[in-house]
Parts: sequence; C-alpha cells; structure tokens
Amino acid sequence: MRRMLVSGLFDDYAVASGTFDELFESSGTARSHFLRMAALLAGRTPEEFARIQALAERALLNQGVTFSVYSDSRGTEKIFPFCLIPRVVSSADWTHLERGLEQRTRALGLFLDDVYGDQRILAEKPELREIVLGTKLYLPQLRHVRPPGGVRIHVGGIDLIRDERGIFRVLEDNLRTPSGVSYVMENRIISKRVMPEIFEQGRIRQVDHYPARLAETLRACSPEAPEQSTLVVLTPGPYNSAYFEHSFLARTMGVELVQPADLFVDQDKVFVRTTRGPRRVHVIYRRIDDDFLDPEAFRPDSLLGVRGLMRAYAAGNVALANAPGNGVADDKAVYAFVPDMIRFYLSEEPILEQVPTYVCNRAEDRSYVLDHLEQLVVKAVDEAGGYGMLMGPQSTAEAREEFRTRILASPRKYVAQHRVELSTCPTWDASKSKVAPRRVDLRPYILTGPQGPWVLPGGLSRVALREGSYVVNSSQGGGSKDTWVQREVA
Repeated sequence: MRRMLVSGLFDDYAVASGTFDELFESSGTARSHFLRMAALLAGRTPEEFARIQALAERALLNQGVTFSVYSDSRGTEKIFPFCLIPRVVSSADWTHLERGLEQRTRALGLFLDDVYGDQRILAEKPELREIVLGTKLYLPQLRHVRPPGGVRIHVGGIDLIRDERGIFRVLEDNLRTPSGVSYVMENRIISKRVMPEIFEQGRIRQVDHYPARLAETLRACSPEAPEQSTLVVLTPGPYNSAYFEHSFLARTMGVELVQPADLFVDQDKVFVRTTRGPRRVHVIYRRIDDDFLDPEAFRPDSLLGVRGLMRAYAAGNVALANAPGNGVADDKAVYAFVPDMIRFYLSEEPILEQVPTYVCNRAEDRSYVLDHLEQLVVKAVDEAGGYGMLMGPQSTAEAREEFRTRILASPRKYVAQHRVELSTCPTWDASKSKVAPRRVDLRPYILTGPQGPWVLPGGLSRVALREGSYVVNSSQGGGSKDTWVQREVA
C-alpha cells in the first residue's frame, strides 16, 4: 500500500525494524485508525514543529513542571522532557485495555484483602505463601485490619508495554503511591494550547476531569458522610521528587496540602492544625511510603510520619489512600502470580497478557536464568525506576557475573524476563531536527471507590528519548507524551 503522507513532518520517518510502531505500518502508511490524525500532524514542517516544541518546553519551564533526581548528589531539579507528538490509542484498543485494567484491579484488591485476612490463596499455593510472607513489603501487623470504605487500591498505576506483534502486556503493578498523573494533566494543557486545531479535529477523549473524580473517589471511602468529610493530601515536603504532583493534585482537587507536622492524633482521630483551631481529617491521600507513615507503628526514627496515625486507621476513623501494606502486590515475584489470582478470585481468564517471568526463588527458573543471563532482563523484586536491573543483551561480562553472585546469594530478590521489543512512537529529536522512532510504555491510572474501578481515558506515555534505549524512566533520561484516546465513532 502506498504511503499516505508524502510531505511535511514525517518526510524522513522510517519505522524501526522489528518493532510495532504506534502510528505507522511497517510500509510507512499511517495506520487506518489514525489516517486523519497523521495527516493533521504531518501538515507541519520540521521548522514549524521545532518552533511549537520550543514553545511547549518554555511553557513547562514557566509552570515549574519538574521532578527531582535522587541519584544526583546535588538534588538536581529538572524539567520533565515532553514530546508534542502524541501517542494515539484507538477506541477499540482502549475498550480492551479498560476491561483488562478493571479486571486486574479487582483481582489485586481481593488478593490484598485475602493476604491481610483469611489467606485462602496462600493456603492453596504454598509457593506464593513463601514469597508473600518473605517480602519486607508485607506488613503482618495489619492482618485483619479492614480499611474504611473497604477499598485498598484507591489509585492504581499499572504499567503496560506493547510487543512487536502489537499486543498490550502488563509490565508491572504500582499500587502504593503511583505518581505521574500530574504530567498527564499538564501535557494535555500544553497540547491543547499549542496544537488546538489538531486536538479539536482528532476527536480525543478528555482527561481534565481526573482531579474531580479523584476527590469524589477518595471522599466516598470516608468513615463519615462524604459531603461532611475533610480530605487532605499528605506530602513529605518540597524536597520530594514528586512534590510538584502533590501540590498540583491538592490545588486541582481544592483541598489542603499538608506536611506531617500539620497533623496530630487525639483519641484515635486525626486532626489538622488550622488558624481557627484543630479540624477533624477523615481521608488522607498520603504520598509517604509505609515505613515512614507512623513512627509509633513502623520506623521509630521517621521524621515524616504522624504518631498514632495507624491507631486511628485501625480504629476505622481515617481512610488512607492508598492503604498501607499494598506493596506486597507490587513485588515483582508476586506479579508472576496475578493471572492465577484472577482465576482464583474472579473465576475468569485474564483479559490482559503479561510478560512471562522466571522467579529465581524456584530452582528450575533460577538455573535457566543463570544459564541465559546474556539474553534476559533481570530485575530486583523491590526496586523501581529502572534501578537494580541487568539488561542482559546490552550488559558486560563483568555486570553479568555480578548479578550471578547476587542471584545465588539471594534468589528471592530477583526475577527475570526475556526482553520484549517495546513499541515505538514518532518522537521529535531536537538534536537532528527531525522525527525518529523511540520506544514507549504506558501507565494508565485506575481509581477505585466502593462502587468499583474506573480508568482514566489516557495515561502517562513515557518515552525513551535516547536512540536505541529501552529505559523510559525520567530519572534515567526518559520523557513523556500526551496520550490521545480516540472517541468511538457513532
């Protein structure tokens, strides 16, 4: 089939060999769902696009859309790189993803209820029992503590990739304090501002109602009537890498942003200090890790916690979002068992596929991993952000030997997967003033209240800006794109 776009922005664009391109077929023809969108984007010359890309970056700078880099000893704060060329998702693909994400979230919520309750699945699966009870992310002191509203995963961020055949697969689950949704909102604001005509003609679903939906979801889990409940966002403070997001969400939800010193517990109830005296707090959207939440219950040296908070939570007097203890479901070894959870709790087959995973705690899997390190991606089960990882096909003999030693010493800490060839998306390369394919992933956001899960129509598309890179994390050189979910055509 002849290429539809013969001039403009995509003049020199070539689909990367062996990958699924989000916008173009391997022949160079725009995918049938996206012909109109690709034509609209292609109407810009590279010179015109460079100008509006620069405008977008200046707007992000002026608005302070930043993140902090922990690995930098100077505590560097950086602008989150952003590419104006969107990642477009068809209505049919989104319907499939939506159903799969809702199913997975329901099953993971039931799993968390179970492991902190009767532990039925652990009795049936001794191998999973060993993994769950052996991770530091499982908090046994919360056993039989039911969260107010019955919800544990108020906000989920489930990372997806698309393989070389175009199949979406779950890469990992983020059920503790998933971040990044503020960049979804800001990216959309910028896209609409600098490309209004393309956005209007593209029939794109909205995302700007997320803060209102988030506030509604959180208040619905209050131990008191939602309309009479006080909701706050709890942040560790301005030096946290995601502080921009904390302040953004508090502002857009119309609630107070508080630090631990602003809260106190009295008679197992939580209060916020105000100029008019103490006010009862019913729901806390907390952006502090479990270990630091309450020095009375967890780390006694924590300066970020609120003493007595877990007593108030256990008494049912305050809802914490997300629920403490969710980290056990984020463990990358537990991830391998999620399809089993879906069958166990829902009596359904998984809608979404995931990446086949070797659990090094199993002798057979461990043997295979050690014999094929040069072919595998090895991950530490409790690390995030691309850290604690061996990219076998790109690794040195020295690095592989180091990981061999680590796996033999602590097999429970590692899993491995064959590298999946991530899908690519047309991305602006400023150094060459042209569009080039770069690998992407997608983090949709799922809100769950007492009535069940809801999926934001879009999400954070992260992009590996460096040529040839598979690492999309912002802390390691990645950036982001706006995710445009097309409306269903009537």
